[in-house]
Amino acid sequence: MITLVTGGARSGKSRFAENLYKDEKDVVYIATSKATDAEMRERVKLHQESRPSEWRTYEGNYDLQNSIGKERNYLLDCITVLTSNIMFDISKDVEYIDYDMQRRIEDTVIREMQNLINGISLKDYNLVLVTNEVGDSIVPEHHISRVFRDIQGRINQKIASLADEVYLVCCGIPVKIK
Repeated sequence: MITLVTGGARSGKSRFAENLYKDEKDVVYIATSKATDAEMRERVKLHQESRPSEWRTYEGNYDLQNSIGKERNYLLDCITVLTSNIMFDISKDVEYIDYDMQRRIEDTVIREMQNLINGISLKDYNLVLVTNEVGDSIVPEHHISRVFRDIQGRINQKIASLADEVYLVCCGIPVKIK
């Protein structure tokens, strides 16, 4: 079963996603954030403390299929951070991301997600994916922000099409949309 959970920042999507496995001990938490400053280190620590100690953690943005072990349940939090990490790995310090580079970024993220989904599906395991709904706000002023929003929106559409279930979380309330 592939489940996608989406929503805005601080909507409760991660809590909802983790709660889907509340009675499970054989869970792998795939963490995509990079603790590059004090704020992120604190966020990572709080997330770690909120998860059951029995859950195994796999940290990374590439070769996500390597997270697959004997556990039956997987939770990736989150695709949005994965996308931004890959986007900045590819674009480095450029100020303009042309359509070819956008395609390369998007293809890289989709390939990583597809490999993970395929690996999970082959073993008939469960995967919950968390992502931000990034298109429900004003159009960003900065080019890089607009590119990110566009790439993430297309990635979310692709992953939603592959998912068995999709939930939108708003104000801590999940609504099943697929």
